[in-house]
Amino acid sequence: MSERSGKRTGPNADAATRPTGAVGSSDEGDRRRRPTDGVDRRDGEVAVAVERVTKRFGSGAGAVTAVDGVSLEVERGSIVGLLGPNGAGKTTLIKSVLGMVLPDEGTVRLLGTDIHADPRTAHARVDAMLEGARNDYWRLTVRENLRYFTTIDGVDPDSVAGRHERILDRLDLTEKADTPVRDLSRGMKQKVSLASVLAGGAEVVFLDEPTLGLDVESSRTLQRELRRLVEAEDLTVVLSSHDMDVIETVCDRVIVMSEGRVVADDSVTALLGGDDVDAVRVTSPDLDAELLAEVRERFDVTGAERVGDATRVEVAVDGDGLYDLLGFLRSRDAGLHAVRTVRPDLEDVFVSLTREEGGR
Repeated sequence: MSERSGKRTGPNADAATRPTGAVGSSDEGDRRRRPTDGVDRRDGEVAVAVERVTKRFGSGAGAVTAVDGVSLEVERGSIVGLLGPNGAGKTTLIKSVLGMVLPDEGTVRLLGTDIHADPRTAHARVDAMLEGARNDYWRLTVRENLRYFTTIDGVDPDSVAGRHERILDRLDLTEKADTPVRDLSRGMKQKVSLASVLAGGAEVVFLDEPTLGLDVESSRTLQRELRRLVEAEDLTVVLSSHDMDVIETVCDRVIVMSEGRVVADDSVTALLGGDDVDAVRVTSPDLDAELLAEVRERFDVTGAERVGDATRVEVAVDGDGLYDLLGFLRSRDAGLHAVRTVRPDLEDVFVSLTREEGGR
């Protein structure tokens, strides 16, 4: 594994340390790192398996439980989003999986290998980009960073030079390939960090705030590349971000943590309530007080307000209820300025889930 811990020693103390220990092949036909026991576990269905992991900090009355009995699995070839407010335990959980924090209880298996029983093998095909750290050597060029981190991942950089060129191209870094990282913008540095994580052919990647500092276009480029890499390279990604649009767009599944526990674990579609309409917002110049009172009697009105010479009313309905509402208004000869379906976004769901857990 080559996680970036934010610590650096020696004359180049301006970037994050990526400890050595990965093993691998330099053959062009076998670019991925291999475990030392000679067993190829690439056919396994589960990439990350966490079982009843608990981590406490401190002791006695002042002890804080950062992760509280968390169990989860991440399937191979998927992108799983990890959400939670500050202090929810996300970072501690990720560091427990990466072996940077020793859990008090529970087990973690990466690609079928227990990280504590055989950490070298478990982390041989795993990489991570941790937010809040300098993730690359700023004195090296972009291309030199890719070659350097590929080398300490146990892979001959010459054997994957083509891969490096594709990554540079897809992340719009080709023109900056021979520029020192320290001379790049914050957003460009973020893309270099992602590129160097992907350079060695890791099969499981943990990304913490990967779009931080990126403009809208760069963020969309990164999101498209992640989806393409997952599909083309059999890549598995665990992505932690406060950018709900990124999670909603990229992830197959979302895990929400609050106060050290998992409070939701489902697909984005399921968390957003499936395919049914949740509410409809109707604006009509004919919604006077009398007609509005009738609407309130017949339907679940969640809000109403005057908008210029019209009234806008929001009604909680399902698919059939929408037709009932429009049919009722038509029977009353109410003209419509606008009809808009309203659905909660992932941020609404996230706030609701974490608020409920915090107030339990």
